[in-house]
Amino acid sequence: MHHPIRQRLRQLTILGAAAVSAAALAACGGGSSGTATAAGSAKSSGGTPISTGKAGGNTVLVDSNGMTLYSLTVEKQGHFICTNSACLALWHPVKGKPSGSVGSLGTVTRPDGTVQAAFKGKPLYTFAQDMAAGDAKGNGFKDVGVWQAATTSGSTSSSSGGSSSGGGYSNGGY
Repeated sequence: MHHPIRQRLRQLTILGAAAVSAAALAACGGGSSGTATAAGSAKSSGGTPISTGKAGGNTVLVDSNGMTLYSLTVEKQGHFICTNSACLALWHPVKGKPSGSVGSLGTVTRPDGTVQAAFKGKPLYTFAQDMAAGDAKGNGFKDVGVWQAATTSGSTSSSSGGSSSGGGYSNGGY
């Protein structure tokens, strides 16, 4: 028996992946609950290193490889949207307790029980289309919310490589 939701999700996944690739090339340059824990300014020993770096001319949070970190506008207060395989293929959770001198770092517990780094209570992710330090192709990416490069000022980075629509997954089934 065919499941219309699964079939539609599969179609959206294929179309979304194509849209992401096209947007990245053109630019060239639901939910589940979890728990949040504030870590304040974590010490730099142990944990997942998070610091600040430059992407698209803005100061953003980055991982130990200099890759831009993102949050999804609708993921807050323990409410997770990015939980299915289609979303997680594009947006990779920053796993573990964060460390570094950036204030407001903490952790959230994902619905599957894994611990994810968070900034101001919002889960942090890297974007699969970012290939090098300084890339911010996921900034402004729109699907069930808007993906934003995490900044210490609380504002989002406005110049980016991507402002794509359609992430290849829908809110159904989250």
